[in-house]
Amino acid sequence: MYYDDNTVIYLNGEWQRATSAKTGLYQQSFHYGNGVFEGIRSYATDQGTQILRAKAHFERLLYSAKTMHIEINHSVDEMIEFSYQLLAKNNLQDAYIRPLVYTDEKLGLQAESQSNLFLCAWDWSQYFDAGALKLKVSPYCRPDPKSCHVDAKVSGHYVNSILAMKDAHVSGFDDALLLDQKGYVAEASGANIFVQKDGVLYTPPKGNILPGITRTIVMELCVANGIEVVEKLFKPEDVYSAEGAFLTGTAVEIKAIGSVNEKPFSHVWGDTFGAILKQQFHQTVRNQKVNHRKVRAA
Repeated sequence: MYYDDNTVIYLNGEWQRATSAKTGLYQQSFHYGNGVFEGIRSYATDQGTQILRAKAHFERLLYSAKTMHIEINHSVDEMIEFSYQLLAKNNLQDAYIRPLVYTDEKLGLQAESQSNLFLCAWDWSQYFDAGALKLKVSPYCRPDPKSCHVDAKVSGHYVNSILAMKDAHVSGFDDALLLDQKGYVAEASGANIFVQKDGVLYTPPKGNILPGITRTIVMELCVANGIEVVEKLFKPEDVYSAEGAFLTGTAVEIKAIGSVNEKPFSHVWGDTFGAILKQQFHQTVRNQKVNHRKVRAA
């Protein structure tokens, strides 16, 4: 799925075949999760292949590395150029790009600053199967922001997401909805959430979430369409009584939620803001003309 005998990857200044690339086994990244990464999408457009919000993604990669005391010896522009070369070498246009920064070989718990840069890409057209998602409120909560930098995309943080997703799948759900330590909605296992209620979109504020780049794009589209977005804390009970909801993220793009804890929403997906925003999002990423219009709730 991710690579074959012809796949080319970037590793520390060299272009290599994915099947022959090697690295050591004694990094903090492997043993303790001290690594940082990004998820980035590229799209085929009339102007050629375009990486969506490349600058924002690589700026966040640098921020994440800084929070973990990891040095990246490349600029944002350099990493963007590597990414375009990566796509060209693998004949990819619609693709998912994964930059990973991991440490040099050194064990122990002292922060290891020296790093390695790995870039790969593959065709990941659908993160979830077709259809609206069934979410379960997870027994696992988001990491406490006093315990780590929750706004950084750190490898080790995603152990939390793996546990939440596995619990959801075992229970017959598609994904998990994680709460913060006070019981407020935070985000799904790997995506942000928007909830439509009384003609307004609500989304959890920064503090307990990873502020997604797709989340930002959706909020920009809402402004263009006259859709009110409110960042506020809310409980699962507020979601149960909503008109609709959806997830946003680089991997999931915009994905409809059909129910939370087996409680369906009052509106069908096609009558919600999410359906409009999903259509406009795909037009936006492919540089197509978007007909923004002032939208009223159904």
